[in-house]
Amino acid sequence: MTATLIWTLVVLVAIGLYLSWTAGRLDRLHARIDAARAALDAQLLRRASVAQELATSKVLDPAASIVLYEAAHAARQAEEEQREVAESDLSQALRAVFADPRQLDVVREAPGGDAAARELTEAVRRVPMARRFHNDAVGAVRRLRQHRKVRWFRLAGHAPFPMAFEMDDEPPPALADRAA
Repeated sequence: MTATLIWTLVVLVAIGLYLSWTAGRLDRLHARIDAARAALDAQLLRRASVAQELATSKVLDPAASIVLYEAAHAARQAEEEQREVAESDLSQALRAVFADPRQLDVVREAPGGDAAARELTEAVRRVPMARRFHNDAVGAVRRLRQHRKVRWFRLAGHAPFPMAFEMDDEPPPALADRAA
């Protein structure tokens, strides 16, 4: 009788430790999502700021400046629900403005243009990486939250179900060639 009670207690403690470890892992993954989202937001803001700065520098032709400025401004001011669309629009505007590789050469020839072109190239290159890190973290949490033990014991608590950030982040060919 005593041996059965001890073994039952050992099994219950082992199950409790395992569930506690799983809940801690889930918590760490949620923290990783928060950090990845902050990094993604920083990179998106940087890209929009550089694009807006370039649009107001009078280096580009007026039509390209207006298109780029409006897209960058909309991306910076977008509400959370419209953020993916606004960022995709900025990607499309960047591709439209820099569809001709000579446009980047025009920017580089202007005073301070080489630094601006380099900063834009880096910002455009970092956005897909930051988005990939964020979406990878979201995928890891989703996979763990789909396990029965997480659902049955409600190990996720009241944390919202994570959503991936889906946007068009393909860089303009002129900037992608130089980023590699």
